[in-house]
Amino acid sequence: MAVYKRNYKPYSGPLTPSWSRLFAIPRQSWKGLFAQRFLTIFYVVCFFYPLGCAIAMYLNANLQSFMSFFPIPMKRLFEVDGAFFLRYTNFQGVMAFILTALIGPGLISPDLTNGALPLYFCRPFSRLEYVVGKLLVLGGLISYITWIPGLMLYGLQGSLEGWDWFVANAWLAWSTFVVSMIWILLLSMLALALSAWVRWKIVAGALMLVVFFMGAGIGATINNVMHTENGGFLDPGSNLERIAQAMFAIELPADGLTLTDSLSAIGMMIAFCIFLLMRKVKAYEVVR
Repeated sequence: MAVYKRNYKPYSGPLTPSWSRLFAIPRQSWKGLFAQRFLTIFYVVCFFYPLGCAIAMYLNANLQSFMSFFPIPMKRLFEVDGAFFLRYTNFQGVMAFILTALIGPGLISPDLTNGALPLYFCRPFSRLEYVVGKLLVLGGLISYITWIPGLMLYGLQGSLEGWDWFVANAWLAWSTFVVSMIWILLLSMLALALSAWVRWKIVAGALMLVVFFMGAGIGATINNVMHTENGGFLDPGSNLERIAQAMFAIELPADGLTLTDSLSAIGMMIAFCIFLLMRKVKAYEVVR
């Protein structure tokens, strides 16, 4: 519009609350992601194991009453305890890793490649809101296949066993939530950092595999050559497993890092990913 016409009027409609503006990023991202058939099918597959666990828990709790019609003594097939929820979080953590490798590399790299960050930051939208919005894209999707079904399984078992079991095993719900959140933070920040520094989606996804599997190999080599346990700091998978074992009251192996060391290793990796991410996510201006 030509300036001399002076017909421009500022927007006078309702304003979006500042705290909710970052939710525009995951809302639009989810629409694009679920438009892909393969990703939608894989996401549905991620719910098969929690559904199988729910069916198994129901049958396990009602097996004795069913077999009472027959003169056959029958015990429960398994116990719903820390080991059960450890297997659940490990399996769903693997599914979350695959999902992150598929989605994560394409979250930030298109914005950097197409120079879209200045368009974000020229509006009342901070770098922190941008990063948190991208984090919610992955965090929301992973939550629906990790701790949310896990808490539903805990509630199902509580309804089958009664209030006493529900109260006595409340720590299982807390452990499921904490372990899943550690998975979410590590996978999401690693994927966002790689997406910001590596423009090719396939390479960024492959680098996630490198970080987990090559880190384990390098850590084991350092331990064998130098006769130390400090190589475990480079193995995120082993550290996540130790944290999960401690949270679910499983005895830790005698060798390897302590629980404090594993927590420190995961914390340092997340902090390093945040540092790399904030180095790239910034508006810029070219002055000639």
